[in-house]
Amino acid sequence: MKKFFPNRNALLDKRRWVIAALCIAAVIGVYYVLTRPEKPQPVYPSVVAAPAEMDDVELYGEYVGRIRAQQFVEVRARVEGYLEEMLFEEGTYVKRNQVLFVINQDLYRAKADRVRAQLKKDEAQALKAKRDLDRIQPLYEQNAASQLDLDNAVAAYESSEAAVAMSEADLAQAELELGYTIVRSPSSGYISERNVDLGTLVGPGSGKSLLATIVKSDTVLVDFSMTALDYLKSKERNVNFGQQDSTRSWQPNISITLADNSVYPLRGYVDFAEPQVDPQTGTFSVRAEMPNPDRVLLPGQFTKVKLLLDVREGATVIPRKAVTIEKGGAYVYVVRKDTTVERRFIEIGPEFENSLVVERGLSAGENVVNEGIHKLTPGIKVELVDEMEEALGSKEE
Repeated sequence: MKKFFPNRNALLDKRRWVIAALCIAAVIGVYYVLTRPEKPQPVYPSVVAAPAEMDDVELYGEYVGRIRAQQFVEVRARVEGYLEEMLFEEGTYVKRNQVLFVINQDLYRAKADRVRAQLKKDEAQALKAKRDLDRIQPLYEQNAASQLDLDNAVAAYESSEAAVAMSEADLAQAELELGYTIVRSPSSGYISERNVDLGTLVGPGSGKSLLATIVKSDTVLVDFSMTALDYLKSKERNVNFGQQDSTRSWQPNISITLADNSVYPLRGYVDFAEPQVDPQTGTFSVRAEMPNPDRVLLPGQFTKVKLLLDVREGATVIPRKAVTIEKGGAYVYVVRKDTTVERRFIEIGPEFENSLVVERGLSAGENVVNEGIHKLTPGIKVELVDEMEEALGSKEE
């Protein structure tokens, strides 16, 4: 028993030392873990990226246009005489065939009466000549009248018939001139102020034949000039200005901006394009019809015209700021799924509203870097942040 207890105490002492050593080692390990320097983590540049979108892109051209009336009719005196009456209020709407002016009719009425009397006289002479011929004809057949008598009767009858025809023509002309003394509106529209006063001698020979003008402006025409380049680009897309194409879901239409920079609410459609280019300006004329029911648009106004040139359906669209253009071409940075970036050369198309159409080299849905491009090199990993975080980080720097 005496040998047993000392051995037991020795074992206990040895175990205590082992436990103490383990505790010390654990403390040293914890201390090392807590106090050792952290391994530096790689820092990736932060960028803002967004997927390339697919959209129907409307491409517009802007031009300076001039408004003119659909109809601009001059009311003129067709016969000479003194102007007696004006039967309208200046600046009001007049209807087609409405009486506007009356020219003194006395001379023309007298002429018509004289020609009418001459016609009656000629008709009487023709009736007498017909009776004479009817008497001579059977006598000649019975050898009771000579050939000369018959020829004279026929000639008299034919001359009288010609005189009747001439008098009828003179009467028609006289009545026409008499009718011209009543000046009617050739079309419906708004009439201008009168150009001559009552009592003035008017007519083609007086130098004062223009009495007023009538403007039909419930529909107006907008004239503007397009560049030959715009024309060729539209031609590439089979857009023929001035022709309606039922196969397209859209037609070339215009919107206009007024002098107060407000946009006119109605749209017009191109209905005519000049078939040749002006060699002096390199442009060609285009015309559009614009509804004007409230007469907001006045003939003679100049305005800004925005013309729909083309609609690119299902186009790939990216922000203009995402594209870098160098001598080698245009390229963007595309973020792959493993957050590395790839420099991708693309073929760019038309520009619109700070965006670009991508013709080739990029598909809709691919992530394109929009902000932080200056930090990138091909193959580098990046950290994606939203645009707000990027803006806040820029301010802090």
